[in-house]
Amino acid sequence: MHLMDVVTAYLYGSLDSEIYMKIPEGFIISEEIKSKPHNMHSIKLQRSLYGLKQSGRMWYKRLSDYLLKEGYVNNPLCPCVFIKRSSTGFVIIAVYVDDLNIVGNHDDIVRTSEYLKKEFEMKELGKTRLCLGLQIEHFSSGVLVHQSNYIEKILKRFYMDKAHPLSSPMVVRSLEVDKDPFRPHESDEELLGPEVPYLSAIGALMYLANCTRPDIAFAVNLLARYSSSPTRRHWNGVKHIFRYLRGTSDMGLFYSRGVKLNLQGYADAGFLSDPHKARSQTGYVFTCGNTVVSWKSVKQTMVATSSNHSEVLAIHEASRECVWLRNMIEHIQESCGLPSIKDSPTILYEDNAKMYCTIK
Repeated sequence: MHLMDVVTAYLYGSLDSEIYMKIPEGFIISEEIKSKPHNMHSIKLQRSLYGLKQSGRMWYKRLSDYLLKEGYVNNPLCPCVFIKRSSTGFVIIAVYVDDLNIVGNHDDIVRTSEYLKKEFEMKELGKTRLCLGLQIEHFSSGVLVHQSNYIEKILKRFYMDKAHPLSSPMVVRSLEVDKDPFRPHESDEELLGPEVPYLSAIGALMYLANCTRPDIAFAVNLLARYSSSPTRRHWNGVKHIFRYLRGTSDMGLFYSRGVKLNLQGYADAGFLSDPHKARSQTGYVFTCGNTVVSWKSVKQTMVATSSNHSEVLAIHEASRECVWLRNMIEHIQESCGLPSIKDSPTILYEDNAKMYCTIK
């Protein structure tokens, strides 16, 4: 896995419409124009600039056209992943704006790098070890993806780096609604002031929960609901998560080498997990090669009329994710010339017998 960066990527895009801009200060102009009022003239852009609303799209189109011309293929379901088969294997390019992660053997990576340098000014960043805040460690047995540096950074940012670590991401909830520590703001409670960085903390935790830490997904989702009216109780819940991370900062996802890539899913629902709004919770996890690749924990948008109903809503959400994951995995496997899961079913586990009978 090799990382490259495109220098001033947006400037490579060709505009799809006529755009004019004011003459900026310090721009050298002719004497004829200079003698007239400054606001009587404008400049017609020939290329994209940073700040234009279409610059990102134009850069992607330029890169995409260049790669497709060379024989790469991509999937509309995930158009930023480009794949090409070679005589010695395959190359996968995963694009995130101007960051390109290239996967393949050494010779294919070198050829791909040289091809990109013919068209764009590139920076060679070497073996991918840090990308989008994710640390990637390479071992002979597989790859470990974690965010220990990111965790240490946010702990210091919110002054929790010296806190005593805890063994769970949240406290046990009370069965009595009026004693639930995660109940909404009450009329006699004081809301947190702007000096408490509640929204910033939730945002930092959400990025972590979405990338490498499914174990905090439910707790973060629960506390994010009170972003508009947080109280001291909710802030204590956020600090509880930080204390849990303090003791588990080195945890991550390990993807083993040579493991058969079977996709499996697990779905469940928590009926009336939010008794204050009469809403249930959907949760699912998908593994590929025995390691988690997709997960979600979210409050259901409609009121479930029974526990069976909530389970059906959960399995529906999980099934939609399953279809997308299968299409992506099939596309990658077939494009790379690897054995495909196309003819193999994906097992989606659920623990509600009545729901199983309903959908059967």
